[in-house]
Formats: sequence, structure tokens, C-alpha cells
Amino acid sequence: MSGIMSITKEKKQDIIEEYRRTDADTGSPDVQIAVLTARINELTDHLRQHGKDHASRRGLLMLVSRRRRLLDYVRRKDAGRYVDLITRLNIRK
Repeated sequence: MSGIMSITKEKKQDIIEEYRRTDADTGSPDVQIAVLTARINELTDHLRQHGKDHASRRGLLMLVSRRRRLLDYVRRKDAGRYVDLITRLNIRK
């Protein structure tokens, strides 16, 4: 991914701060889903302007399916956390 479409280090840190479950948490499913959502939103905006960028579209589809798998995992483990997460991230329309 090029620097234009990826999220900045500062933005990623802010996301981790907001969604982490403990002080040392950087890799819980909640954090991963939040970071993926930020990347998906940026790629979606990019593709609105560059409709023929098929390589980025493929990357977007891979990110969406990775997020879907993580969301399914969270839903299986803790349904309440799942509902809270999709509400905070405003994922479901």
C-alpha cells in the first residue's frame, strides 16, 4: 500500500488508544477491527475518485473479508461486545 491510502501512524495510535481493552493491548480483535475499518473507509473514499483502480479494489475486498472474519469471531465469543463494536464503528447501515 502506498502512503497516500494508508492511515498515518498518529491516527493508528489514536485508534488503538480508543479501542484497546487493557493498557498493553495492541492486537485484540477490537483494535484490529477498528484499524481495518479506518483503512477500509480511506480506501473507499479513494475508489470513489479512482473508479478504475482495480488493484486497490482487490485490496479493499481483502480487508473487508478479514474484518468480517474478525467480527464473526467476536460475535461467537461475546455477542454484547460485538454489538458495542459495530455501534461504535458505525459499520452496519
